[in-house]
Amino acid sequence: MGKQISAATSVASVAFVQRAEAQSTSTTKVQGPCPIKSLERVTKWSERHESHFGLDLSGETGTNRANSSLLQISAMNDLEAVRCFLQEYDKSAGTHRIYVRECERLLLWAWNQRKKSFSSLDRQDLECYIEFLKDPKPNELWCAKKAPRQSEAWRPFVGPLQDSALQTSLSIVKSCMDYLVDAGYLKGNPVMLMRQISRKMKGIDQRFSRATRIAEEADKVDRYFDEDQWRAINKCVESLPRKNTQQINEYERLRFIFAILYMMGARAGELASHRMNSFRIEEGRWWWYVRGKGDKQSNIPVPDDMRDAVLRYRKHLGLSMVPGRNDSTPLLCSLDDRPKPITTRRLNQILKPIFFAAADNLQITRPDQAERLRKASAHWGRHTAISRMDKAGLDARLVQKSARHSDPRTTQRYIHDEGRRWHKMVQVHTMEWSEVDDATKPNPAGSE
Repeated sequence: MGKQISAATSVASVAFVQRAEAQSTSTTKVQGPCPIKSLERVTKWSERHESHFGLDLSGETGTNRANSSLLQISAMNDLEAVRCFLQEYDKSAGTHRIYVRECERLLLWAWNQRKKSFSSLDRQDLECYIEFLKDPKPNELWCAKKAPRQSEAWRPFVGPLQDSALQTSLSIVKSCMDYLVDAGYLKGNPVMLMRQISRKMKGIDQRFSRATRIAEEADKVDRYFDEDQWRAINKCVESLPRKNTQQINEYERLRFIFAILYMMGARAGELASHRMNSFRIEEGRWWWYVRGKGDKQSNIPVPDDMRDAVLRYRKHLGLSMVPGRNDSTPLLCSLDDRPKPITTRRLNQILKPIFFAAADNLQITRPDQAERLRKASAHWGRHTAISRMDKAGLDARLVQKSARHSDPRTTQRYIHDEGRRWHKMVQVHTMEWSEVDDATKPNPAGSE
């Protein structure tokens, strides 16, 4: 089965494969779609599908396979090839999870809807895949509420993908196929043939390069907490009950979570992976040593308010005041199993009730912001931090360094101050409208 990989990486990388059991042990081929089920470990996967469809879906004989003499990865079939691609992203848990999800969806669709191997997909297949992502059918087969991957209720989709999610999915598919072409596994990337997709993405003509760019790379970031939203969140946290140990633990952890999101612009994956020893003191100054996106190491100065938040949380946990170099305590611990860090998914589960409660408090005065707040996630805290640094007057170059952006244009997407000033100033542009008495109002044509 090609190059062996570690058990941990194996479990993560094969998480995208379905459990496709034949619905009958009869030698007669089963008609209809193969059950959509997730498999954490897979063996003899192609035989399972062959028993269902009577087809070779392994990709060993895919029509888009390159000459084996060009192969630069240890992959004899599609599963092993995609696994190699995913391993390139296993240093970042958040990115890896998203890439696994999109590769899984494409493989399941190819096997079940097109009855093709991944390495046999062509341009027309991908046209159909775009339409499928916009409305996965049959709905009962492909869509369901979120459920554990081992559950019978698990499905690849919750519902149709919106534009930004669709763009993200296609971008990852393109990236995967580019990689496998470079690796000598595929002859070509059919995505590259789709120079223009007419009325496929948003109902208007647009270049495929525009369609496949992740929306976040092109537009102003609007997923951040404004002052009213942040104030509502703050009040919700401070109003949490603290009558017993469990409630106090939840309150203190939430205070620390919002502090590090707001003050440091941390990514959710960084909070899940980093330890207390990532905070260090050098020459009397606190720094956060963070390894972030793209495995990039950065040292970020810690504001005094963040330092105080660290000291408070460590005191609550019964730790020494200052973290030592060997302090492997997770930044965010499970309340039920303290040495164990929480996952990014669990982080968002913890924050969601706060967002919803804060939204309820805004519903009467700011219904528009309440609606947005119900869609918030942990990553909004990072966006907020970057925007607030600029608003506080921090030099643009230092905002970029604190945000750990290699390109200043990326940082500019988070800067909203000019827009706020512009919006305020444009209010001087008003429109007068003459009022007339009821007696002198003309009757509309045809009215009596």
